[in-house]
Amino acid sequence: MARYHIETYGCTSNRGESREIERRLRDAGHRKVEGAGAADVAILNTCTVVEKTERNMLRRAEELSEETADLYVTGCMALAQGGEFESADVDAEVLHWDEVPEAITNGECPTPTPDAEPILDGVIGILPIARGCMSNCSYCITKHATGRVDSPPVSENVEKARALVHAGATEIRITGQDTGVYGWDDGERKLPELLERICTEIEGDFRVRVGMANPGGVHGIREELAEVFAEHEKLYNFLHAPVQSGSDDVLEHMRRQHRVEQYVEIVETFDDHLDEWTLATDFIVGYPTETDADHEMSMALLRETRPEKINVTRFSKRPGTDAADLKGLGGTLKKERSKAMSELKREVVGDAYEAMVGEERDVLVTEHGTGDSVKCYDEAYRQIVVQNADEHGLEPGDFATVTVTGHQTMYAFGEPV
Repeated sequence: MARYHIETYGCTSNRGESREIERRLRDAGHRKVEGAGAADVAILNTCTVVEKTERNMLRRAEELSEETADLYVTGCMALAQGGEFESADVDAEVLHWDEVPEAITNGECPTPTPDAEPILDGVIGILPIARGCMSNCSYCITKHATGRVDSPPVSENVEKARALVHAGATEIRITGQDTGVYGWDDGERKLPELLERICTEIEGDFRVRVGMANPGGVHGIREELAEVFAEHEKLYNFLHAPVQSGSDDVLEHMRRQHRVEQYVEIVETFDDHLDEWTLATDFIVGYPTETDADHEMSMALLRETRPEKINVTRFSKRPGTDAADLKGLGGTLKKERSKAMSELKREVVGDAYEAMVGEERDVLVTEHGTGDSVKCYDEAYRQIVVQNADEHGLEPGDFATVTVTGHQTMYAFGEPV
């Protein structure tokens, strides 16, 4: 787990985004500390009201980059003038606020608390289906905190999902350190059964999003899992399978339980069963044994499989892990590789959203956005923002049909039909 320091400047909207960042980090087991010097990562949520503010943001970013191992810059200046930080030679990753929590995880699994219970957050029901994982990744400190996978019975999780729907949830987010290995501690692979039963046994209008599932766990159930997705409209056609590298050598050094071929086979299986779906994945750049050729393999894999949600993380050492004893590559090289992959990421994701412009999409409104806007998700869990929500009478929990009118690389804009 990472120790994080966060600073927020500007309006109430920025403060609200920072609160959400912190909530997600806490849910993943990360710990807040005061002062960047005591942190593994620092987060700077920026403002850009006037020129003086911009200068202050750049100066503070420079200070923070010298005080901590990794700096993430978000907020208004990051989005509107992200190039200014690069021009000032600030060693930082510039991200949309929604991308910050996952970027900080360093490829680690989320870390629910031992007594994790379902949570209703607005119309979003969060359902932890198990604790622990079956992996032993060399860079991940989470394993030390959680141990092997511990899976409650399917019937118990179905009842928890039912309770969330009855309490008002229209979106259920199934979470866990590795949802793909749910049930392995009992000798069975139960994720497809759980999804089937939630979709068939619970009445009501709701959608289900499956959280992170490592390729090593998904590969053996890929056919069955893809069939369940294809059969049930309540399931978002969305899979988060973090590959971490396009090089089998690096995956072996990371002690990942899959190889590139298995990851590609998962993608091909879902392509065969679903007309449209979203692949999400993660890459760690700058692992200590990663060569230039290894990095190019990762870039090639990104181009080949074209995931539409991509978390790019620069490797950083976690105390007590085997990877922490390896000689690092150096910040400059990691920064260069991260920059190259992030640029490719924006190209790939931007192409996907550009292809949606002009199309009609059925969406679920899940939460309020900035100002008078709402965030919606289509069947493939692509985010579509509808502005002037009050004018259109849209509230979280509503289903609607929208026409996609444009995009801003990582999400689309839509107008209700």
